[in-house]
Amino acid sequence: MGPHPAVAAIRLAVRRTLHDVLSASAPQAGQVAAAGTATHPADPTAAAPAAAAPAAAAPAASAPTAPTAAPAEPLPPLVLVACSGGADSMALASALAFEAPRLGVRAGGVTVDHGLQAGSAERAEDVAGRLTGLGLDPVESVAVRIGRTSTGPEAAAREARYAALDEVAERYGAAAVLLGHTRDDQAETVLLGLARGSGTRSLSGMAAVSGPQGRYRRPFLGVDRQTTRKACMVQSLPVWDDPHNTDPAYTRSRVRHEALPALEKALGKGVIEALARTAQLSRDDADALDAWTDDAERAVLRTPQQAASPEDTYETAPGPRVEEMPETAPGPRVEEMPETAPGPRSEADPVAVPGSQAGSDAAAGAVARAVAAQPGDPVAGSDVRVELDVARLYALPPAVRRRVLRRAAIEAGSPAGSLFARHIEEMDRLLTAWRGQRALNLPGRVEVARQGGRLVVRHGSPN
Repeated sequence: MGPHPAVAAIRLAVRRTLHDVLSASAPQAGQVAAAGTATHPADPTAAAPAAAAPAAAAPAASAPTAPTAAPAEPLPPLVLVACSGGADSMALASALAFEAPRLGVRAGGVTVDHGLQAGSAERAEDVAGRLTGLGLDPVESVAVRIGRTSTGPEAAAREARYAALDEVAERYGAAAVLLGHTRDDQAETVLLGLARGSGTRSLSGMAAVSGPQGRYRRPFLGVDRQTTRKACMVQSLPVWDDPHNTDPAYTRSRVRHEALPALEKALGKGVIEALARTAQLSRDDADALDAWTDDAERAVLRTPQQAASPEDTYETAPGPRVEEMPETAPGPRVEEMPETAPGPRSEADPVAVPGSQAGSDAAAGAVARAVAAQPGDPVAGSDVRVELDVARLYALPPAVRRRVLRRAAIEAGSPAGSLFARHIEEMDRLLTAWRGQRALNLPGRVEVARQGGRLVVRHGSPN
């Protein structure tokens, strides 16, 4: 008789993830093994070249033979599980403890004490003891301090948690860190993105693989929360229910206990599965758009030679009347353009995990090829500006064009978390509804101005 269906489901999900980790680690292991067979340049036992040997050398049979060290076998990859003690992460830890030895993988665990509740340190130590009891090694309990931030306690705690997980993973050389986010968490993330009016990247939710070198992996994105809880129950695993998860002061808690149940009551069962499916479809679309944006960005980015045109001046006052402006793009007349209301503030970043926005924001580094300021340019606080060709930029589809604009703003110094859809819309209006507007001011003291055939995005304001 096999395991309970819930236990079988979580083990299968973890097994698939471990296979992926092993596949990703195989080339590195091969490199280590190959390196072990080579003689180190500083090895005192390395044989001298024959040409350098003295003429009256002793017979080979009488020469002492240095022992040859066998090449060191590379250690199996280490996979850590991040565990809070809740049902999702405890189910994940139990599945990792079961599957890892069978696949030749080392398995450890880490729990993070955020210090936000009384007795949190004792609770973290208790979770660490449970992980050790499952056979995981190494196991660490890490305490973090949550400072005051403008993004709120949830985001601050998340940032501190991932910083702690990164530190532990790097110290142990872990190949992966498993996170217990479930299909329900994914649905909540998509719904939060919809409520904020976010773009495709936010609607794609959490990635199955994210972080530096694909460190973070989420095996349970196809497993619902009820299954993980059932798996813990049939395995007699004690779980801890964080009271923050039911506190209506937190937005995600209200989505979990009020919004999603109301949607299921009104629309019927299957809302969570549909939202999770939307996340995957949106991720596929966002990845394709980002790849397109990479190519488009190279086409619209001005080179230093193009940027050095002597007739370019930095206009911050209203420009000439639109009747006097030369046509730079074959777009519709301003009168024909629909008005774009600023609308609600809507982040373009995933709300679940920093760095899970692996698409457009992570790719913003591609704009690092942006034009450096020319000598004499009045730039305050930075020597980088991004210059984009207006005509080529206008010709792009809106979804691609706005991605290029967002990347340019981030590269110039605008914080990604403070850059909302309304900011990108106003940047876009400098292309699609140009009437000689003044320069735009974006978060992070970034200024955007149209100069003839260029859109210039730079940090600070000119004197």
